[in-house]
Amino acid sequence: MASSSEEYDGAIGIDLGTTYSCVAVWNHERIEIIPNDAGGNTMASWVAFTDTERLIGDAAKNQGAKNPQQTVFDAKRLIGRNFSDPTVQKDVKLWPFKVVKGDNDKPYIQVLYKGENKTFSPEEISSMVLSKMKEAAEVYLGKKVKKAVITVPAYFNDAQRQATKNAGTIAGLEVLRIINEPTAAAIAYGLDVKGKSKEVLIFDLGGGTFDVSLLSIEDGIFTVKATAGDTHLGGEDFDQRLVEFFRKEIQTKQKVDIAESPRALRRLRAACERAKRALSSQTQVLVEVEALVNGNDFSFNLSRAKFEELNQDLFALCMKPVEKVLKDAKVDRTKVDDIVLVGGSTRIPKVQDLLLQYFKGKELNKSINPDEAVAYGAAVQAAIMTNKGADKTKSLLLLDVVPLSLGIECTGGVMSIVVPRNSTIPLSKKSTFTTEHDNQTEVEFPVYEGERPMTKDNNLLGHFELRGLPPAKRGVPQLVVTFDIDADGILRVSAVDKATGKTANIVISGTSRLSKNDIDRMVRDAEKYKEDDLKHKQRAEAKNQLEDYAYTVKSTLSDARFSQKIRADDQATIEGAIKDTFEWMEANPEATVENFQEKHRALESVWNPIITKLYL
Repeated sequence: MASSSEEYDGAIGIDLGTTYSCVAVWNHERIEIIPNDAGGNTMASWVAFTDTERLIGDAAKNQGAKNPQQTVFDAKRLIGRNFSDPTVQKDVKLWPFKVVKGDNDKPYIQVLYKGENKTFSPEEISSMVLSKMKEAAEVYLGKKVKKAVITVPAYFNDAQRQATKNAGTIAGLEVLRIINEPTAAAIAYGLDVKGKSKEVLIFDLGGGTFDVSLLSIEDGIFTVKATAGDTHLGGEDFDQRLVEFFRKEIQTKQKVDIAESPRALRRLRAACERAKRALSSQTQVLVEVEALVNGNDFSFNLSRAKFEELNQDLFALCMKPVEKVLKDAKVDRTKVDDIVLVGGSTRIPKVQDLLLQYFKGKELNKSINPDEAVAYGAAVQAAIMTNKGADKTKSLLLLDVVPLSLGIECTGGVMSIVVPRNSTIPLSKKSTFTTEHDNQTEVEFPVYEGERPMTKDNNLLGHFELRGLPPAKRGVPQLVVTFDIDADGILRVSAVDKATGKTANIVISGTSRLSKNDIDRMVRDAEKYKEDDLKHKQRAEAKNQLEDYAYTVKSTLSDARFSQKIRADDQATIEGAIKDTFEWMEANPEATVENFQEKHRALESVWNPIITKLYL
């Protein structure tokens, strides 16, 4: 073994999972999965605090039943989210450990450690898991490890991606790249794919998150065509259904609610997880927990059929993103060459049955270990970025996409899209905007993400102002807005006034981004309310057309060359009509399309005869 003071000149690949994590490295001209200190290839993403020590990984999970309130798991479900997020509030009720509200609505985990109350951010808990994997890599390589590529769910937003990078920094790692989990899995699968191009569907169902991506692989170029999923659906949700079912059984038979006992609940949850795993290879399993509550044993013969019935709606949800991805990519299901299964929950027979049924019996690809595939792909990306294994990796190129459309709010609350959903990243896209009023010296740019035509139905990411503009008529200034998204998926927006060169910008990171459940809801709502959205957009357009017409008439009327020709009584008539139009618009902001069009015609009927008389 080399001296531990020697630094490894490459980088490791880390799959930081909700329930289990995995680390891999390019070594001996191939990717090697690094075993943890217990000899396994994956490590529980758990951290426990006791009166004397801090435990990380499997050791933390193994003592969870006897120390539930100081044993932390699922930190990934909190990272980059707000405390007030409905998803967080729902989860808090299920966890035995305490989550409290910190500054800026940020969630913190509170535990008793060495006799003192301590609070940790989700990033800190995640950094502890990352540190443990970093240590495992250093023992394995016999060298200090400084660099890493870390994976995240495809639907992680900027705040969650940035928080994950911060966790890596806290763990003493330079995070070279944040890449999407299904994309990493595709790299693992596609490293040895040669010859003709392939359309590959990555179905990634893990312990806490779910992603589906469709990629095209051709001559070492990985292009993500579309992505969808749910950052709050996975094996733990299937476990929770079992826990709830058994809790009600116990309440009915023993007249006691075990939800009041964190220790009993933790023991029952562990038994449910074991049962779920067993049912992937057995049709029936005996769920047993000795002295679960009040000294009474609990046992139940659970069949695979009952497990499937309890989770029927969740399994059905797994197919919605598959349909969405194919629709977005405009690819028929018959054109998909391979379906690659990633994540431990893809071992569930019902999940595989639904996929087989949807793809009409097409064989599912299980050639890569679903627990290791993501870390494997991350290690390939790490090798590319540190010039390792150049003969095998030099031809690989990764092209990822943004999960939601990005844009600026314009007059009438209309979403003006600058970056369409599923655009390939990294990218830089520009769009030109202008002022809304005469002599405007500053302009606010609200930045939104979402698929609805009206910004009120989308998510505000942040806003910034461009100030010090020279006074000019509305519509004259040319303000160029640039959206830059880096390879980590982190967004920077800037604006420049072409006339003066004045600039302003914003980096979208922090807690302003969406709860990731809301992204799926937005996409569903875009389909569900398409007709309603169209009406809102048409109304906003009719309102804008009327306002533009009124301002054009007003501007023409104030032009000295024109005002000299017009009769005084005609000028008074048109000025009165313009004043009436603006007052009506202010009093009727929610008027119908027909109302705006009628008012538009009324103003035209006053203006047209006057302008016609001048040129006859």
